[in-house]
Amino acid sequence: MTATPHAYIEEHAERILNELIEFVRLPSVSTDPTYHDGVEQAAHWVAAQFEMLGLSDVRLMATSGHPAVYAEWLNAPGKPTILVYGHYDVQPPDPLDKWLNAPFTPEIRDGRLYGRGVSDDKGPLFIAIKAAEAYLRTVGQLPVNIKFLIEGEEEIGSPGVAALVRDNPEQFAADFVLSADGAMWRIDEPSITISSRGMSGVNFTLFGPSKDLHSGRHGGAVMNPLHAMAQLIASLHDADGRVAVAGFYDDVVDVSADDRAAIQNLPFDDDAYMQQVGVDELFGEATYTTLERQWIRPTLELNGMGGGYQGPGSKSVIPAEAHAKITCRLVPNQDPADIRAKVIKHLETHLPPGTRIEFEPGFHGVAPYQVTPGHIGLIVAEQALKAVYEQPPLMVRMGGTLPLATYFKQYLGIDTIFFSFSTADEDFHAPNEFFRINRLYEGIAAWIHYWDLLASSE
Repeated sequence: MTATPHAYIEEHAERILNELIEFVRLPSVSTDPTYHDGVEQAAHWVAAQFEMLGLSDVRLMATSGHPAVYAEWLNAPGKPTILVYGHYDVQPPDPLDKWLNAPFTPEIRDGRLYGRGVSDDKGPLFIAIKAAEAYLRTVGQLPVNIKFLIEGEEEIGSPGVAALVRDNPEQFAADFVLSADGAMWRIDEPSITISSRGMSGVNFTLFGPSKDLHSGRHGGAVMNPLHAMAQLIASLHDADGRVAVAGFYDDVVDVSADDRAAIQNLPFDDDAYMQQVGVDELFGEATYTTLERQWIRPTLELNGMGGGYQGPGSKSVIPAEAHAKITCRLVPNQDPADIRAKVIKHLETHLPPGTRIEFEPGFHGVAPYQVTPGHIGLIVAEQALKAVYEQPPLMVRMGGTLPLATYFKQYLGIDTIFFSFSTADEDFHAPNEFFRINRLYEGIAAWIHYWDLLASSE
């Protein structure tokens, strides 16, 4: 038996990497029904990992959508109990022609593992599983009590898992949540995320003529839904980048001067950021810095728009309909349902003549989240990262959304500590998503430190 958990990881490094590659091969896209089998395979793969470790009560828990995987190890009397959270579902791989390798055929290049979902969230989730393995294969026990909740709906807002947590509070009761999801800010400095924005969304269709029309025969006589869509989308912002929806900012609570100063004192360079994302100019509210616009201001973004002929060459047609998908990122005190209603009202009010609009029912959103200041989980995270990286981590905010953090707070009354080892530049949600291989091992080391430090914190 290897002497320590850290030594165990070094000894089994190659096998661990190969297992992660195996995990990433599973096409677990939660939003697209054609990937149903891949989602099921990923859930069973995670459960098999827990069974291999000898954890208790390993099971797939049914939801209204994709199953959640649960397991526990509760043999540390008097020690804290933490709920380890992650998700096995991934974003769609489209557009496929932009990938250098097939998205579900992982490939190693230049110290990086490329594949859909490897950074969000399979690599970071796998880190937590391997940290538990390192303990159980060496000292034979964990230093704290652990419950694992690994879901398959995070990329679609966690609707089924939210209900699962709401209806089973005793099952998931813990001192706090340690999340494998929630990327670090950037690669050159360790960081801890202390808040995330909420989200609301609207998908809709504009209808024009009852059928596609010949653009020569009918052009100039009827409203083209694509033209109408362009006008309608353009009406959502003013020229300065502010959202033009009536009442959108009414409930926004401005952060304190001290918080703004803390953000402005972080090392950040607009020119370097523009180079990273490939733009020549930044856009947004002029009275806020780039980081403030990304972290503490609400946004409205068009995520998809289409209609008409999309194939090669041309087809001279006026399409019968056009489609769009909008998401809003929300800040404290904004209500997702209220924002959705205001966006819908704006779209109806500004609807171009000659068209009608229909909205898809479904997900209304999730509220913003912020960790309680001074939480023991934050203190231990800072200590663990300092042990691995030999420098104190930065305290940063997340522009994205982790739905379950809000639900854990609402239904269980506990905070979520973000402890992920992906970084924001790893192209998750985009083609050529990757995960740095060194972060796999650094992350496992940090999780081992975290559990040791937490066990000795009381």
